[in-house]
Amino acid sequence: MKIALFSDTHALHGQINIPDADILIFAGDMTHCRTAQDVSGFNRFLGGLPHKHKIVVGGNHDHMLACDQEKAKFLLTEATYLLDDFVVISGITIYGAPWQPIFNHRACDAFALPRGKALKEKWDMIPSSVDILVTHAPPAGILDQDGPVSHGCSDLTAAVAVLKPKYHIFGHIHNHHGMIKHGSTSYINCNVQGENGVLRSALLLDYNSGELL
Repeated sequence: MKIALFSDTHALHGQINIPDADILIFAGDMTHCRTAQDVSGFNRFLGGLPHKHKIVVGGNHDHMLACDQEKAKFLLTEATYLLDDFVVISGITIYGAPWQPIFNHRACDAFALPRGKALKEKWDMIPSSVDILVTHAPPAGILDQDGPVSHGCSDLTAAVAVLKPKYHIFGHIHNHHGMIKHGSTSYINCNVQGENGVLRSALLLDYNSGELL
């Protein structure tokens, strides 16, 4: 089972190299902040891709998805949109949640919640049987640093430690990219924003072997 992973295209999705795979997962930030939200354009882009199964989770730039959560499902007709929900594909349970800690007063704030109880309540909704967890936010301490500051969520770190999914997929923090394994979970930051405006390709994961190809 091959899975293509990417996030944080910020309206540049047409420029991203996306490998063929059985499943495509997008972990948030398809658009720019506080501008016209072209979710329909992203949907058309998804429609042109050959992947049989396509999964989308929102991010802090995706205000259109946050403002009208029911309409979002109808706009994204070419994918399964996961908002605190899961889908089972070939026996693999994939759960998606877009929430992240409030970043700062200048940051885009779709799906942003204060640290503590509000975020913990969202992570408490994740089922115990999840195989792939997709969030926009990283867990605290794992591929989440921007300079000297760690922006991940500590309650998410705790939840993943208990749930032990095979994979935790996320984006949000552009400074990090790739995979690291802790215990039985492989953590993957799949954002495509490289240095100096250079865009990275989507990652390709072999689900069974646990390797990035």
